[in-house]
Amino acid sequence: MGRSLNLEGKVALITGASSGLGMRFSQVLAQAGAKVVLASRRVERLKELRAEIEAAGGEAHVVRVDVTDHDSIRAAVAHAETEAGAIDILVNNSGVSTTERLVDVTPQGYDFVFDTNVRGAFFMAQEVGKRMILRSKGQPGQQHRIINIASIAGLRALPQIGVYCMSKAAVIHMTRSMAVEWGRYGINVNAICPGYIDTEINHHHWETEAGRKLIDMLPRKRVGTAADLDGLLLLLAADESHFINGAIMTADDGMSAA
Repeated sequence: MGRSLNLEGKVALITGASSGLGMRFSQVLAQAGAKVVLASRRVERLKELRAEIEAAGGEAHVVRVDVTDHDSIRAAVAHAETEAGAIDILVNNSGVSTTERLVDVTPQGYDFVFDTNVRGAFFMAQEVGKRMILRSKGQPGQQHRIINIASIAGLRALPQIGVYCMSKAAVIHMTRSMAVEWGRYGINVNAICPGYIDTEINHHHWETEAGRKLIDMLPRKRVGTAADLDGLLLLLAADESHFINGAIMTADDGMSAA
């Protein structure tokens, strides 16, 4: 007998939903039955995605958020719950990166990465987590999920993206800390650490000499696609993952094992 992960009746908020992994995460959760709230700064792109999800039979809502702005986070979460209902699942996906040697990093460049990847991710999870905790106290037994999108770069040092590596390492430890403090309220907090994934942001790179050289160094000499994360995302979002908390789960085609 087959079995599928069903998210009907769940509300999922996805940050960074206007492109790349966030867009795919939104589509996959909607296909699984969740009511999705699409969040990013690029509202027009979100509206296009909403139309695609609705055309496929799903339900989606759009909210604007700048995760580097605390007031924007609070307003976006409040708007999301007004539009779609209480949030059951947060996919904390917004992220940025720079490519430069550590000796060339400026305070502005450092803050650019950490303000989004660490500060933004923390306060987004905090705002959603506060609401989940209040609901859990009022109705014990509820299940909630926070999925932080980290990176294999948070587990190993990679050249010329050192600040990004540092930021994702912080997200990994943040995940564990949240899991310890919030687990008692039925909030499972886990992290996905993707390896190299082909997205619209980096697609051109894999055709360059540097990109081909990098691929040749990978265990199976290939990069992944956003769809390669579908199964892991659905597992961590579903009620069936109730015993998975504080996990740092790699999806890197064996890169971290090499």
